[in-house]
Amino acid sequence: MPLFDMPLDQLRTYTSSAVEPEDFDGFWDQTIAEAREFPLDAVYAPAENHLSVIDSFDVSFSGFGGARIKGWLHLPANRDTGRALPVVVQYIGYSGGRGLVQQDTKWAQAGYAHFIMDTRGQGYGGILGETADPHASAGDVAYAGLMTRGISAREDYYYRRVFVDAFRAIEAAQGHPEVDATQVLLAGLSQGGGLAIAAAGLAAGRLDGVLCTMADVPFLQDFPRAIDIAPRGPYPEIASFLARHRDRYEPALAVLNYFDGVHLGRRAMAPALFSVALMDDVCPPSTVFAAFNAYGAGAAAPQAVPAKAIEVYRFNNHEGGQEHHWVSQLRYVAELLRR
Repeated sequence: MPLFDMPLDQLRTYTSSAVEPEDFDGFWDQTIAEAREFPLDAVYAPAENHLSVIDSFDVSFSGFGGARIKGWLHLPANRDTGRALPVVVQYIGYSGGRGLVQQDTKWAQAGYAHFIMDTRGQGYGGILGETADPHASAGDVAYAGLMTRGISAREDYYYRRVFVDAFRAIEAAQGHPEVDATQVLLAGLSQGGGLAIAAAGLAAGRLDGVLCTMADVPFLQDFPRAIDIAPRGPYPEIASFLARHRDRYEPALAVLNYFDGVHLGRRAMAPALFSVALMDDVCPPSTVFAAFNAYGAGAAAPQAVPAKAIEVYRFNNHEGGQEHHWVSQLRYVAELLRR
């Protein structure tokens, strides 16, 4: 895939045309308040992983509407049980789930607590998932996939539920006695990166302890541009829906504006490490830079504006930096915790 988006110098200053709804904060205040009416009731059941260096726990907690959300918590087996560990809360890419218990323990191998959130209604792709979406809207028209599920109303849109789950996953991770609730690191690739940004924005002013956001080639950013130019991946689900429902572009965009990571990330107050791939035709680089450039811009006070950095992978598609970026993340987290 050749370079198809803006030149890098333009990307570095690009801002989204997405218009933030006037009642954006009120909508999310109400949404989080409703979610917290359900007890979190986080459960951590020991799970056999057949690994000698990692201890694993089968996690469940109450997400949106009280639905039970699954996850894994991995801890280094040789840990000092008298010292709580920083925790990486990891979100999963589109169509994937939490996987098998031993499938991804890399952050625990590096010495951290590693909390993986299953994504409701997904896990039908390359990685197994086990969490249903019992609140899926019935009877509404939608295109195959999840991007247009419930798109007729902001209250029913699929990602309202998932964003709440992502927020409550932080609370669930913080609740384990061997986790340091003041040292939460959010991470994810693609959809997972978008969920990390959303969770960071929702946590700001509502939940303490988030130290950083690591958003790797993030999805769910700058919907107006993404719908127009992304030739591959989930965004074309929306374009295909609108190709048949020609009169619904403006109403659909009005709903999506409540879930655009550009707006949610603007509220974040934690430092961030982003990545972008300049040949990415799933999450086009302009949409990633729109999120990066907005991230933290709406922090409440000048001293609260987070430090942020972005790694650019010029010749990569949606795979991004892969193992090279993992090394960058390890260095970034180690330095952040030292400070």
